[in-house]
Amino acid sequence: MRNRLVIVLSVVGLLSTVPLQAHHTGATLLSETTVTLKGVVKNWLWSNPHCLLTLEVTGADGQVVQWVIEAQAPNSIFTEGYRKNSFKPGDVVTVTANPVTNGRPYGRFAGVVLADGTTIGNVGGGGRGGGRGRGAPAQ
Repeated sequence: MRNRLVIVLSVVGLLSTVPLQAHHTGATLLSETTVTLKGVVKNWLWSNPHCLLTLEVTGADGQVVQWVIEAQAPNSIFTEGYRKNSFKPGDVVTVTANPVTNGRPYGRFAGVVLADGTTIGNVGGGGRGGGRGRGAPAQ
């Protein structure tokens, strides 16, 4: 009877982790594809579980498209140079992002170049982590 209880609890424990892993896989992102977006910051949300940058980008056709770029939690991106005050409404920035597969204007941060040339994150692309950090010159 005790062995049966241990087996049942083990199976329940394993199954309960599947939704968490699925949520954080990034399976909906084109992690090997990047886009470079130059636009004006509308909003920067520094919050758990994910930080969000809303960016207004003017396309070649003159239409303004509002992009939402997602980052990990503040404690995860802090080491890459992101701060609560990294972006203010009206700032002009160039963002490198991994877009979603469905073509909507949404993606995951790869890196940012601020108007003064300061870089944050991994400006070369390829997803989060391993960026040169704040203050590194743009290439």
